[in-house]
Formats: sequence, C-alpha cells, structure tokens
Amino acid sequence: MKIGELARQAGCPVETVRYYEREGLLQAALRDQTNNYRHYDSAHLERLMFIRRCRALDMTHEEIRVLLQARSQPDADCGTVNALINEHLNHVQARIRELNMLEKQLFELHSHCNANRATRDCGILRELEQAEEPEDIVPVITAGHLAGSHSY
Repeated sequence: MKIGELARQAGCPVETVRYYEREGLLQAALRDQTNNYRHYDSAHLERLMFIRRCRALDMTHEEIRVLLQARSQPDADCGTVNALINEHLNHVQARIRELNMLEKQLFELHSHCNANRATRDCGILRELEQAEEPEDIVPVITAGHLAGSHSY
C-alpha cells in the first residue's frame, strides 16, 4: 500500500508516517523503482498502530523504542517492559499531582476577582503583578516529558 493508504488505515496524517520513519520508530518502506513511491505492508501498519497507541498513552519516543525492542525479542523476560510502564505510571501520577496544585492555584487566583470592575481594580491582575512571587505557586513543568525525563 502507498503512504496515503497506510496513513488512512492508521488514522493519522501522512506527515506522521514520514516523521516516525525519520525518528527510526517505523522502518523505511521499500520504494518502487519506476515511480519512487513508498510501498508499505501489513507489518508497517501493525507497527504504526502500536506506536500510535503508545503515543496515546503519552509515552516518549525512547520509551516506544524500548517497547519495540522488547516486541522483537518474544522469548526475553518482560521485566524491562514492566519497569518502563511502572516508571511511566509514576510520571503520570506526578503530573496529576502538579495539575491538581495548578488547579488550586488558579482557584485561589480566581477568588480575587471582584467582577464588573475596571481592569485597574482587577484583583486577579493585582495578584499577578505582585513584586515577589508567592511561595505556594509551583510551576507545573517538572513532570513534562523532556529528554531524559525517564531512564528509558
């Protein structure tokens, strides 16, 4: 099948297929010598669907590489897979805690709203303009997926 058909069956844009190829997550397709079209098979579709499911779970490309490697060794111990999922779960739980803190901070900020006032009297803007940063505000970026955020 051509790249457009693969993308359609996988439910993603063609550029996503090309991107995963560039990233080394999806093996490059064979090219037709006469027209240079890429030709994909069912193994490409299966792998692309696996990658998309992992991305839907917010896994990093490196985590996906580890899982793809594990899939290629069916007789190997699955301890690495279990450890990866456990670490990813810990990451998600940390993000949830941070988002809950952010929600609390936004509710607190919103409580300063007196509504129907001129912006010069806006309690929210006044709180945001304070010279010193409130000690209880914690930026919600520590659990983001950055390179090296997980050991995988």
